[in-house]
Amino acid sequence: MNVTEATDFPPSLLEIVLFYAEAGVDEAIGEQPVDRTQAPPPREAVRQPANPAPAAAPATAGQSAQRQAMPPRQAASVTPALLSASEVEGAARRAAKACQTIPELEAAIRAFEGCGLKATATNTVIARGNPQAPLMIIGEAPGRDEDAQGLPFVGESGQLLDRMLKAIGRDEQNTYISNILFWRPPGNRDPSTEEILACKPFIERLIELAQPKVIACAGKHAAATLLGTTQGITRTRGRWHEYQREGINIPAMPLLHPAYLLRQPGVKREAWHDMLELAAKLEQLGL
Repeated sequence: MNVTEATDFPPSLLEIVLFYAEAGVDEAIGEQPVDRTQAPPPREAVRQPANPAPAAAPATAGQSAQRQAMPPRQAASVTPALLSASEVEGAARRAAKACQTIPELEAAIRAFEGCGLKATATNTVIARGNPQAPLMIIGEAPGRDEDAQGLPFVGESGQLLDRMLKAIGRDEQNTYISNILFWRPPGNRDPSTEEILACKPFIERLIELAQPKVIACAGKHAAATLLGTTQGITRTRGRWHEYQREGINIPAMPLLHPAYLLRQPGVKREAWHDMLELAAKLEQLGL
């Protein structure tokens, strides 16, 4: 360690805060700070009682029948840390398939415990707009404002999306808006493969129940998840694809995410071209 390094240590409180901010940490979990440098206290051995309790008596016929009549546990009991990604996806698919209406699906999503993001999220964010609308916009994941309000696309990028939709004659009355993830990734980081697999069956079922005539996938993760695209969003945007699944065939277009447009305003010309393509397709379909 040189002299400069020695005089700069330990870091100041401001430097620590800036380090966490750059790492994407923008909120704290828990009311009291925890010193992770301290070893946990030793666990006390569990003493066995001197006179152990007698074994439970065999269940009577009435008790056995009552136990058999109890409903099975719902998918909410899934613990992601104990299951593989494929097992979590299977549990999500079973829970989603059992739903016959959008309110039932929303309840199943809120009860689902298979996605680890739920533990750090404030709200479950599902959809806004008209579920019977011909156009469905599907983004990537809730951000800070969405997590706080429990609705998708309500922050700065959502306000830009609303203005873009208004420019082609669309609003919440004739558009349905959702995300492929229903809980906010901490620090607005990219979603992991496991998180996408845990939520994918629910967004697929939401599409089945809403039955949109046209889908717009906002962002690379939405396009890759629903359309199977492997190229970047700047290459796939503006070109029509097909959302295909179990007899469903819906024209779909990848769009640049509104958050990307806020960071790169120079590409708004391309985004406007894509919105005109959406408007033309809806007009062609008489919608």
